[in-house]
Amino acid sequence: MPVRIVLEAWRVFQLLQGVELIALSLGEVSAVAAGQLEAARGAERVTGVQIDSRRIEIGDLFVAVGAGSAYCSEALAQGAAAALLPDDPHAALAAIGRAVRARSTAQFVGITGSTGKTSTKDILAAICSPRRRTVASERSYNAELGVPLTLCRVEEDTEVCILELAMRGHGQIAALCEIARPEIGVITNVGPAHLALVGSLEGVARAKGELIQALPAGGIAIVPAEALGLPRRADVEVRRFSPSQIQSFEVLERGSRAVLEPVGGGEPRTFRFSFTARHQAVNALAAFAAYEALGLPLEELGEVDVRFSAWRGEEVALAGGGLLINDTWNANPVSMRAALEHLAARAGTRRRVAVLGDMAELGADGPRYHREIAEAISRAGVELLFASGPLAEGYATPDTRVWWQGAPDPESLLAAIREELRPGDCVLVKGSRSMGLDVVADALTAAH
Repeated sequence: MPVRIVLEAWRVFQLLQGVELIALSLGEVSAVAAGQLEAARGAERVTGVQIDSRRIEIGDLFVAVGAGSAYCSEALAQGAAAALLPDDPHAALAAIGRAVRARSTAQFVGITGSTGKTSTKDILAAICSPRRRTVASERSYNAELGVPLTLCRVEEDTEVCILELAMRGHGQIAALCEIARPEIGVITNVGPAHLALVGSLEGVARAKGELIQALPAGGIAIVPAEALGLPRRADVEVRRFSPSQIQSFEVLERGSRAVLEPVGGGEPRTFRFSFTARHQAVNALAAFAAYEALGLPLEELGEVDVRFSAWRGEEVALAGGGLLINDTWNANPVSMRAALEHLAARAGTRRRVAVLGDMAELGADGPRYHREIAEAISRAGVELLFASGPLAEGYATPDTRVWWQGAPDPESLLAAIREELRPGDCVLVKGSRSMGLDVVADALTAAH
């Protein structure tokens, strides 16, 4: 069957399904993205963008990034309308994302923060999706590749687009906002993360504050009440949230129940959540504030069922009534303390075991931040600690039995854990991505 007929048949199918992605003509793609553009026979426009040839759907534009140049023919064979070998992949994707954004009438929300931005995005997406046609970042699609790819998933009738925005240095959030142009900005917190890149907590605040600076006049900024150093703008409304708004939090047999004070004031309301971690209720406050900023009534919410992105506090049953808390996506001092508090809350009478890796990118103060976590380990009542990484030696406490390896070696670490683990233990696994502790958590999950 000719490619043109296949493409048109696919468009009819999308229309029947109520899906009409924002399309760009091949001429428009060529005009904004420099490089070699190869079109499928009969193709005139693209609907959707991919950088992984395995994810190609009919009508997509395949943009070759890095080794992707070897897969242009494969992408075309799988139904791509065109394949682009760009002169500058980041610039090309930014330009294409910018073009799609310009045609959308949706409301755009940008979310950043030292911790909790992915979870806050997941909560906001979960509560918006039943009420508005919503597109949200996949997993942690939050940087130069992920933000344009999310924009290119926007459909003509999308009403809300939720974007996660990464920070690895000054100027990055500003650059992402120039592409995405959010009207509502959420900063989940300002804490000691990526200090090696921005120098200090003041540097973190300046970097995160780029989101506020990027909002249009009349935009809404949602920020932590305790955050210092964020920029102020007279033409942007600021709404603040705080952990003090959690009047109560109770873990149930399934999920949790919390009484929260609305961010804008008013009578406290009771919510049921699918999660069990108290710190996620703080993220829910930020998400609720964004939800109201979108013009959606909080009164409609009662039960909130959230499916979080992978490795963010996942709970898995272990042998003998034990529990594994897989929080291996990343780590910094704020998220490490929150995870240890969650371990203590979930353990009950079970023995508390922690498998902790280094917290990366903390700069010259890294050793001090690791020593300070030792206090949180003691407060959590951890009886057995497996520490991995050169800085993780600082986690040691007098009242905790410690096994430490200076050079990360997941296999030897896993062997030590298996030798010591007992049925019924409650185990937290957490560390920065560079520690590779997801391998350990996955192995423990598979074993039980």
